Amino acid sequence: MDKEISLEAYHWRLFAATGKDGQPLPAIPGADGKQVTLNFTDRQVSVDGLCNLLSGGYVVNGSRISITHPVSTMKACADEKLMRDEHAVGQLLPTATDWSMAKADSAPDNPAPVLTLTFQDGTKWRMKGEPTASTRYGSEPERVFLEVAPQREACSHPLMPNYQCLKVREIQYDGNGVKTHTGQWMYYYGDIEGYTHEPGVRNVLRVNRYTLKNVPADASKHADVLDMVVESEVVRP
Repeated sequence: MDKEISLEAYHWRLFAATGKDGQPLPAIPGADGKQVTLNFTDRQVSVDGLCNLLSGGYVVNGSRISITHPVSTMKACADEKLMRDEHAVGQLLPTATDWSMAKADSAPDNPAPVLTLTFQDGTKWRMKGEPTASTRYGSEPERVFLEVAPQREACSHPLMPNYQCLKVREIQYDGNGVKTHTGQWMYYYGDIEGYTHEPGVRNVLRVNRYTLKNVPADASKHADVLDMVVESEVVRP
């Protein structure tokens, strides 16, 4: 497998770091208990799990890696330590020099690898790979916009009595972001991966839709994964 493709095939969740002396460094806790995560896509690397989204370019050459100074979405956070950690991460990333990938020692049967990043001062980050949706579903997605109604409704589910479905309708936009079509409301059986519905809140979601292979005749042929929330509105009863 091409090394750049394998980098892009996973979300990399930071679980350990050591200093230049090889001794463990204090953990970098993410916001709301999340792990600090690196994602590599289309020559860009982004950092999730802090106050802001950090993003920069990257290039690999064999075992060498270079990362440009990341830019931030510039949102202020009340957690001062989180902001300090974010600043430290933003300063450290451009000093990355080397990378390597290996199978997790503690889980020999788990194909997910561990990525090690080495920095100029000898600091090392160890990150466990979690397959991206494209890796899990084995295909590239179609981008779809779904409006989700503020309330779930009772619907007839073949396996779950008294099931409450999301109500959704598809929205289409032109290249300038102007709405060109609004579909009919329909029940959505199952869940949108990564999306947690809050009663009383109407959302427009941008989702990545993956076509599934070899599914039973009565099962959905698609899997939807949340990409971002485009609109959100509290709707009064």
